[in-house]
Amino acid sequence: MNEREVGDEPRGAARSVVRHARPEDMTRVVELIAEHAAYEKASPPAPGLADRLIRLLFGPERPRLRCLVAALPDGTLAGYATCAPELSTWDGTEYLHMDCLYLTETSRGHGLGPLLMAAVTAEARALGLSEIQWQTPAWNENAIRFYDRLGAASKEKRRYTLPVGPATGP
Repeated sequence: MNEREVGDEPRGAARSVVRHARPEDMTRVVELIAEHAAYEKASPPAPGLADRLIRLLFGPERPRLRCLVAALPDGTLAGYATCAPELSTWDGTEYLHMDCLYLTETSRGHGLGPLLMAAVTAEARALGLSEIQWQTPAWNENAIRFYDRLGAASKEKRRYTLPVGPATGP
């Protein structure tokens, strides 16, 4: 994916860009994840998240996770989106699951959200996937309006999690 730009500045002036995250971005990405968790009234990230993300994003195996960051003209990271290929049993196909999309409060409404979504869409195309799926909290009306404006269709489902303890021996 090439960098994508947004801004009202004259041609050649500094612009905000969306690009793939780099290892040196992980400290800031974890800060954004913590802000995102607080915004969604969720638990903060567990210690060591940056190291785990570095392994998932930049490890020696084919990366399982992709992370895109929105960088302001001064280089400050103002948001991120993460995604990974998943499988649909019902359709018998792969799709791109967007796990997170977050922009700092002061960065919303300036064109970075559509830019991040365009970058996620480009990731799906690059992987040969024809669909992106994601979820957002039912109370997040601003996100719902944003996704509706993009032409996305929602499905009513409830998300569950089930902690699994460590594996026991045979």
